[in-house]
Amino acid sequence: MELWSRRKFFLTSLAGSAIAGAGKLFGSTPSANSSSASALANPAAAAQGKRPLIISSANGLHALGKGMDILKQGGDTLEAVVVAVTIVEDDPNDDSVGYGGLPNEEGVVELDASVMHGPTYRAGSVAAVRNIKNVSRLAKTVMEKTNHVMIVGDGARRFGVDEGFEEINLLTDHSRKIWLAWKASTSFNWRPGIDSPEWKQRVSEIFNGDAAQIAYAERVIAHPPTGTIPCMAVDAKGDISATTTTSGLAWKIPGRVGDSPIIGAGCCVDNEVGAAGSTGKGEENIKISGGRIIVEMMRQGKSPTDACLEAMGRVAKHYKNDKTKLGTFHLYFYAINKDGVHGAASLWRNGYEENKQASYAVHDGTESRLVPCTPYFDAAGGDQ
Repeated sequence: MELWSRRKFFLTSLAGSAIAGAGKLFGSTPSANSSSASALANPAAAAQGKRPLIISSANGLHALGKGMDILKQGGDTLEAVVVAVTIVEDDPNDDSVGYGGLPNEEGVVELDASVMHGPTYRAGSVAAVRNIKNVSRLAKTVMEKTNHVMIVGDGARRFGVDEGFEEINLLTDHSRKIWLAWKASTSFNWRPGIDSPEWKQRVSEIFNGDAAQIAYAERVIAHPPTGTIPCMAVDAKGDISATTTTSGLAWKIPGRVGDSPIIGAGCCVDNEVGAAGSTGKGEENIKISGGRIIVEMMRQGKSPTDACLEAMGRVAKHYKNDKTKLGTFHLYFYAINKDGVHGAASLWRNGYEENKQASYAVHDGTESRLVPCTPYFDAAGGDQ
């Protein structure tokens, strides 16, 4: 009975907020500082844009078409981005997001996600969630059915179960084997002992001698993945939404939360300006509130790419641009503006795959394609 009373309170509060928000939305006029106004002052920038538009990190390449279908049919931008990332969350072969994500140090998969809905200026977020696969939709449910923004841990899981989300074991056999290989490596001087004959023998047993699997395990143990999928969209009317979803840093301490569920860091939307998201070492992004910086830079007239580079520069400044220290992690920023112009920046030229330039996925209504990120280091004007 008490639970029902709280839920009824959430819904009542939500209804009042939605009515108030709708009044502001339909009664508003474009701000003189909006990106549309900036684009009119800069026809070259406006010419690059195309609406509707949906973008994501590179691992969303195969999923953006579903989101674009919703945009073309006049559907809501938030539903479009959530539908797209749900495909990745469901994919057991993507071990950085959702089902099959690499686990924490105890072998348990914990997921984080956030959403922002530009037209109503609302947001929802969940963190350190176990046993629920589609946490982007769970974050959207937090936004829609409560007057909260963030719910974490077991409270988020129980909320999801109450709302009809299925509980499953998120650890696939593939991810379990990689975790076992990592666990074996930590027994050698408490550091990845991947050069030791003992570890090589153990990992060969785990993967039945599969050379490709062994090589992959070696790579992710030496460089724990921080992969994620941020996704943002603008429709034909100029309305914007975004989501970011992840399984977080591999082998993390249980309960560790990165930037993905942090509004203003891993996900940020201003319907008058644009949206931003991030992948990579979330701690570095949290320290600068990178999503908010990017949106504010676009408000001042910077292109999405230049705004992303500005945020990246602030991270680099924390390390006095010392490439040795910065070389211990990777970071990406992605952005769109209200006019459908998009851009992205990577800390380094190469992506997570060695000798392959960092890229992101774009669908502008024709087809999904990969576009190179602009690197902060080894870029014109970026190597500061």
